[in-house]
Amino acid sequence: MVPVSFAFDFCGEEFVLTQGRALYWPRESALLVADLHLEKASFYARHGQMLPPYDSRETLERLALAIRETGARRVFTLGDNFHDSAGAERLEPHAAGMLAALTRATDWVWITGNHDASMEAKAGGTLAEELAIAGLVLRHQAKRGETRPELSGHFHPRLQVTVRERQIRRPCAVVSRDAGGCGRMILPAFGALTGGMDAADPAILAALQPARSIDAVLPAGGKLARFPLWRAAA
Repeated sequence: MVPVSFAFDFCGEEFVLTQGRALYWPRESALLVADLHLEKASFYARHGQMLPPYDSRETLERLALAIRETGARRVFTLGDNFHDSAGAERLEPHAAGMLAALTRATDWVWITGNHDASMEAKAGGTLAEELAIAGLVLRHQAKRGETRPELSGHFHPRLQVTVRERQIRRPCAVVSRDAGGCGRMILPAFGALTGGMDAADPAILAALQPARSIDAVLPAGGKLARFPLWRAAA
């Protein structure tokens, strides 16, 4: 199981942020991941930029590990599951078999994103544009002005800090709090071939408004660390 030191409260629910960039929801026995971008390398290869064609295999291996470590029985992917809507057709046999086994073993829901808006669930699971579970909205991209608790992806947030004159960049979740103590959360990108946007980028801060505070949250040094990104003026 993932360390309890990585657990935190979000809108009255306990969540656990794993070292591997997945979010576990114990009460729902659910694992949430965002921005897998499966078959990104093969997409670029078709356009003349040759990359090692093993990104999908690596991503799925890490996802299988997260499922084993948490004991999750449900999986929700928060959009941009494939790098394009035809990505499932390019999966090599080994990766395709891994994905089919994972979707058979769990209650799997694909939430679609801007990269894969017209994807089909060819490897199993079911499709949804967005979903509401236990009062939380699951969607790909945070909707500015949303007042309901929300979990999303899309931005690939990454904390950038300077420690002893060294620049450190690590994937992180970004969590907002509103006047009522609840808020919204943007998950880090899970895929092996995903870059990152500075968690304090104005686009991320704007997407989470209205808010009273916005923090970067990530496992560090065996515990869950919070870094303030934005505070409303008094």
